[in-house]
Amino acid sequence: MNNAFMQEAIQRAMENVRSGQGGPFGAVVVKDGRVIAAGANSVTTTNDPTAHAEVLAIREACRALGTFQLTGCDLYTSCEPCPMCLGAIYWARPDHVYFAATAGDAADAGFDDSFIYDELKLPLQERKIPLEPMMREEGLAPFREWTNKNDRVNY
Repeated sequence: MNNAFMQEAIQRAMENVRSGQGGPFGAVVVKDGRVIAAGANSVTTTNDPTAHAEVLAIREACRALGTFQLTGCDLYTSCEPCPMCLGAIYWARPDHVYFAATAGDAADAGFDDSFIYDELKLPLQERKIPLEPMMREEGLAPFREWTNKNDRVNY
């Protein structure tokens, strides 16, 4: 845990707000005591709902390291990760995540993700955006191919 790295994530969030480039979120990925990647929310400027600070920092860090996992890295983010970012974090597998503001603080500022957690508890057909299964047998074909592939890279 390093206050300077958290301060950098917070500063990126502040600069993002002041510059009008996006929302009040910043993140940095640290490896071996140095920042190797950073991100700031750019959802509205890029018209990309996945352009959250953590996701952008993870993408940049993975490119810099030439790997899809962030083993040996720490992520510092200005706010507790939303559900999407949390999913990306678990897939990237950093050693540790540090956050400053809480999800409640974000909700108070108009960034409330609690509805997503509520939706996940509902049956598929009762969600605001219904998920409907179809063509399952055909959809299993790629998994069969994957399972039989000898040179696959597991993740």
